[in-house]
Amino acid sequence: MHRRHFLGTTLAASVALFGRNAGAGAADAMSPVPPLPRRQRVRVAFMLGDGANVIDTAGPWEVFQDVTVPEADPHRGPFELYTVAPTDQLLQMTGGLTVKPTYSIATAPQPNVIVVPAHRATDDSRAWLRKASVGTDVTMSVCTGAFQLARAGLLKGIPATTHHEFFDSFHEEFPDIELRRGLRFVDSGRIATAGGLTSGIDMALHVVSRYYGDEAATATAAYMEYTSDAWRA
Repeated sequence: MHRRHFLGTTLAASVALFGRNAGAGAADAMSPVPPLPRRQRVRVAFMLGDGANVIDTAGPWEVFQDVTVPEADPHRGPFELYTVAPTDQLLQMTGGLTVKPTYSIATAPQPNVIVVPAHRATDDSRAWLRKASVGTDVTMSVCTGAFQLARAGLLKGIPATTHHEFFDSFHEEFPDIELRRGLRFVDSGRIATAGGLTSGIDMALHVVSRYYGDEAATATAAYMEYTSDAWRA
């Protein structure tokens, strides 16, 4: 049985097991950001470069690939995932993992979502990020990917967070950006930043909930055996 078909058939059970308080939380909380357009297909570009962090990338990737909703093809899911880098040549991520980007910045299609993990970005990458973000529903960073958003000028006038070991260096480089310390993620609507490493999973589940509702995000987390409720914040 295909994994997404299995996930779809267990949606109700997953919500019952992992999301017994989901209804109360959704009803009682004042959401600071609006829902996103419920698209049949959402293009998600992962902006990579040398030294891209594996869990920053793989965590949100796993979330998006495991989502199933009624209007989407159960064999493909609603999210179309691809990687973008300065070139389409092999690059090395943390721990020596080697990947070949799907697209270069010159050939990448316009995404609905951009995910920026920690990595050594080039000026050309940041120029692509700045331009492509104009047309996204959400541009999000994980860990020190927030530095790349800031250097691209995307965090002007909005709060942000990053990995806790880089709070001071972020504040020193960007004293005019309101740094919110100790949060799993900060979502300002079209721009979002997550803290370090596994917080990208929470941010991605939060984005799923904005597109397709809490039930879809709850079922995805249950399928992943991910028990944190931080994505509901």
